[in-house]
Amino acid sequence: MTSLWLSAAGSGDHPSGTLHAREASLALADLAHASCLGGRLESLRGRSVLLAMREQLSTAIALLELDGVARRVVLCTPDLSLDALAEVAAAAAIDAELTDLDPHPVSGPIERRESGRTEWILLTSGTTGAPKLVAHSLESLAGTLPRQGSGAQTVWSTFYDIRRYGGLQIYLRAVLGGAPLVLSSAGEATTDFLERAAAHGVTHISGTPSHWRRVLMSGAAGLLKPSYVRLSGEVADQVVLDRLRAAYPLARIAHAFASTEAGVAFDVDDGFAGFPAEFIDKPRNGIEMRVEDGTLRIRSQRIASRYLNSSSPGLAREDGYVDTGDLVELEAGRYYFRGRKGGVINVGGLKVYPEEIEGVINTDPRVRMSRVHAKRNPIMGALVVAEVVLEQALETGETDRIRNDLLEACRRSLPPHKVPARLSFVPALELTAAGKLVRPGA
Repeated sequence: MTSLWLSAAGSGDHPSGTLHAREASLALADLAHASCLGGRLESLRGRSVLLAMREQLSTAIALLELDGVARRVVLCTPDLSLDALAEVAAAAAIDAELTDLDPHPVSGPIERRESGRTEWILLTSGTTGAPKLVAHSLESLAGTLPRQGSGAQTVWSTFYDIRRYGGLQIYLRAVLGGAPLVLSSAGEATTDFLERAAAHGVTHISGTPSHWRRVLMSGAAGLLKPSYVRLSGEVADQVVLDRLRAAYPLARIAHAFASTEAGVAFDVDDGFAGFPAEFIDKPRNGIEMRVEDGTLRIRSQRIASRYLNSSSPGLAREDGYVDTGDLVELEAGRYYFRGRKGGVINVGGLKVYPEEIEGVINTDPRVRMSRVHAKRNPIMGALVVAEVVLEQALETGETDRIRNDLLEACRRSLPPHKVPARLSFVPALELTAAGKLVRPGA
């Protein structure tokens, strides 16, 4: 691929499409003979640039202007601590930093030429310790995505931050396809974002299953009239897929598997959780997958090249496969995700997958979402506990009845060691900055 600017422009003078943020909008054509970098474009050529912006719009502009110009760009998320930011800057040999840009470009002599391939550094969304720095190229991130002209009558949006892999994929789809993109904003209420997305006529939108559960809880899901709904980043259980189908009966609903290290592996749009067994050991679109020791392994041209941190382990094995750490099980010709390898609860020496229990609890129509985690126990090592968010507030006397119903459903579907020892009702469950459920001890 050529630079992002040249790839998005195609045979024209400039890219089409528009970036819509809460605070401002920018037509990409306005950057053809102007810049938002305040005269710094040439001074950043060949340098390692830290993108330390609060607003996604600034990052979106900087990526378009700097790819093919800077030697390296590092996409920092705004939740990064100052200590972690310093570690990232040192590991990436940063010699220039950009903070928020004025989204109104200034005209001047701008030369949109590519002087070299830019290395894109993404941060993993782990919850403990310093994040890993994952090195990609524009080719590994976007080599298979549709190009200019494919975005006709398409308006993209995502609940993700574009500085994370899931959001960056949507940003690149929109920019390369010439489609408008509506960016989310940190701290923006779900209903406010949906209203803004609807006002711009969003047709294609992505988020984690937890993002979508919040949409369904908001009472404002009907504001959108999408033709494409995408889920990724967490296990998409049958319940959330069915509820999205009911909310958006005319939409294509797909759930995808991707990770920062392994890239996008596949998406499934047949309406069912999991993925067909024939995906394994049969290359599809240049992507190979296998299951070893219960975890999904991936090999493709979309895999990141390396970890930049010298202390991080190797990314791929000698045979080129990346261990995703995601546990899968084969059942009736279909593989189902059971959770993360590091998230297994040990109950008296027996393994418990939190997502499996959540899947049972979530099937009750009175439940909006749930989280299962471990509670330390001196005898069993750990006990299983569940927190549940209901569709509607409880009335007096209903608490015990619904709790008993949910526990009885678990007893019918699960072996005894997987049945929660305690089940409580909570008004909401916290999400990480990446839109995933916060899991204690993760």
